[in-house]
Amino acid sequence: MALLPGTARPTRPRRRAALGAVAVAAAAALLPSPADADAGSALGSAAGHCAGLSRLLVPGAERQQADCLDELTTAGTVASGHTDPADWAGLTPKGLTVPGGVPGIQVDGYFPDTSTTNTNHGWNHDAQFVVRLPDRWNGGLVVAGTPGNREQYANDRAIADWVLARGYAYAATDKGNTGLAFHRDGSRPGDAVAEWNARLTQLTRAARAVVAQRYHRPPARTLATGMSNGGYLVRWQLENHPELYDGGVDWEGTLWRAEGPNLFTFLPAALRHYPAYAAGGPGAERARAELHRAGFPAGSEFLWPFHHQVYWDLTQRIYREEFDPAFDGAAEAGTPYCAPGSIPGCDADYDYPARPADVRAAVERIALTGRIGKPLITIHGTLDVLLPIGRDSDVYARMVREAGRGGLFRYYRVEDGTHTDALVDSFPDRLRPLLPCHRSAVTALETWLADGLRPPASRTVARPADADAATLLGDCPLDG
Repeated sequence: MALLPGTARPTRPRRRAALGAVAVAAAAALLPSPADADAGSALGSAAGHCAGLSRLLVPGAERQQADCLDELTTAGTVASGHTDPADWAGLTPKGLTVPGGVPGIQVDGYFPDTSTTNTNHGWNHDAQFVVRLPDRWNGGLVVAGTPGNREQYANDRAIADWVLARGYAYAATDKGNTGLAFHRDGSRPGDAVAEWNARLTQLTRAARAVVAQRYHRPPARTLATGMSNGGYLVRWQLENHPELYDGGVDWEGTLWRAEGPNLFTFLPAALRHYPAYAAGGPGAERARAELHRAGFPAGSEFLWPFHHQVYWDLTQRIYREEFDPAFDGAAEAGTPYCAPGSIPGCDADYDYPARPADVRAAVERIALTGRIGKPLITIHGTLDVLLPIGRDSDVYARMVREAGRGGLFRYYRVEDGTHTDALVDSFPDRLRPLLPCHRSAVTALETWLADGLRPPASRTVARPADADAATLLGDCPLDG
């Protein structure tokens, strides 16, 4: 869910805005391999640097602005004001290399919306998006929604830089509401999360049209990817709109099921029992056992203090407010760090199975089924203690198999991976980053789609013995 606090946003230059809409073009040919696309002359520039910029119109956009950039990755966009480092703060290891040499067009804008939580560009308008179109194009499009409640640039370091350097066009959405009060959006419980799904569908259709305008043909292949809440969106899209995508890579997606497990079936246990564990004394071992029983894996204890401070309480309260606002009456998103039994409506006392049926109905509106319609690769760390693997991706993998879609699915449990890769910098001897495994999954998906060569069987990817931080950041073979 990646709810780490951000930092101050850099000042952005004022840029010219344009309005308009066009119809989406029809579908396409096979995507060449990255080697075939190298130098991009056959696929790529469609007549040169930023050609056709003035003709680009994002279907359905209320506002857009298109800029010709010498660099589309964060090697250039940080300085030019075409990204926001606060959006992606805390998501990647500090040693991550920043690629460069990707000139092209960036289109920023927003679709019609009534909420105003996203302050990027000074627009104070939600449903913001970014579309990046490299001059040297490999024929493909990658679309993403953001983790947590972040804005549209949140994937720029973890995902966009790398796929742009490989020649993909890239598009991302803020999901239609942002920030810790996202639950205020909509008129009934679950509306804000339901909008996330609609916004990624909307952006995918629009981005495919813009790609066709820029390169004079639609994308040969459209991939969905994202981490945490963004991974949930990949799952949902491949279940509900497989016609828009060729496949997807899900990076520790959030699992929503009306019958559970979901956030509300394990986070309250963390709120109830962690304080007793942290206090030590005669109740500590029992509290530890309760946390393990809730799904937090043995061996992850060193991560519990950080997650108690940053994630567990906040995540439970704001998502419970989204789906069950009546629980705490007139209060909004509960009382931080209340002790069990201390006040009415304390989230440490939350009992999801005992809540009224309309709460489960709200979750059911956005729930996953496992009925994917296109190839999907899921990666998840075994030491994830925000979305414990045994209560999330292990369950989703079973759902996919039970839905009869196992042939479209690969699942890699990454030993010693956790929810946010930035924590690897604090515990380099205990954790490994998931980012290289995500990249391996994308390349495996490319081969699967282009050549029909199925990725290695689903497995646990073991941490290499004696591997240093640089090795772990650079390599993650899925067959090892």
